[in-house]
Amino acid sequence: MKTKSFFVLLAAIFTTVLVQAQDTNTLPPQVLALLNSLKYQQGEINLRDGLATLTVPKDFNYLGPDDAETVLVKLWGNPPSQQKSLGLLIPAGMTPASSNAWVVTISYSEDGYVKDGDASKIDYGKLLTQMQQAIADNNKARQDKGYPPITLVGWAAPPHYDAATHKLYWAKELKFGNDSEDTLNYSIRILGRHGVLELNAVSAIDQFNEIDQQTPEILGMVDFKEGNRYADFDPKVDKVAKYGIAALVAGGVLGAAAKFGLLKLLWVGILAMKKFVVIGVLAVIAFFKKLFKGRSSTNGPTAGT
Repeated sequence: MKTKSFFVLLAAIFTTVLVQAQDTNTLPPQVLALLNSLKYQQGEINLRDGLATLTVPKDFNYLGPDDAETVLVKLWGNPPSQQKSLGLLIPAGMTPASSNAWVVTISYSEDGYVKDGDASKIDYGKLLTQMQQAIADNNKARQDKGYPPITLVGWAAPPHYDAATHKLYWAKELKFGNDSEDTLNYSIRILGRHGVLELNAVSAIDQFNEIDQQTPEILGMVDFKEGNRYADFDPKVDKVAKYGIAALVAGGVLGAAAKFGLLKLLWVGILAMKKFVVIGVLAVIAFFKKLFKGRSSTNGPTAGT
């Protein structure tokens, strides 16, 4: 996509997400065409050629890998990732251009079998303090490059690991620069024989309660298929990951994870404005709202949110 066209499309999205009661007939043609191209699915979805099964109920919709790329790259302005996601979930009745939209991206990290023996022994308060310090130590380098500092405010929901299902979830509250609204990073991990299914919620912090209430349902939607399950691990032939539950939660922040891909990087918005967000898949729509408000404060009134 040419740079000029990219900025035109991005500006259209900024305007769109500010509209509370959205009439799709008033959307810019480029946005409407992309929205109309999306193929929403429900029911049983086969992920990654038999790796896992996702069962999508009526109150959610699933978008496959290509459609997820359309949402994240063409609609929300992120650069293409090196490895496509396995798709994304979005609440039924919403579109990626809805002002209150949030999605859950799905990906897979094939780093091996993650041992969970440390799960019950982790001091998550201490781990949080270490993560906060690591992020603070990195802020000077980030600011020297023109990027806003990041503050890990705390756990929006502390890590919880279910040893019976081998499913883990937690949520972090983040602040970027002097932004008045904090950002939510809600993470769900499902351990398998050869790796970890990674589900990341994209939302604003004020949608925490909504997502937190939906988390049990989301956890129940997806499971590895027989042969790929955690219980199918064979120590004689299978690879063991070089990190455990603590490093999985830290996500590379402490340099503890063997694969820094666990620290998801997500470029958002206009690069010339030096906007950079990091640590998980973040609240893109909330960022759009704040950026548009910032511009409008110097250029005239803006639509209500």
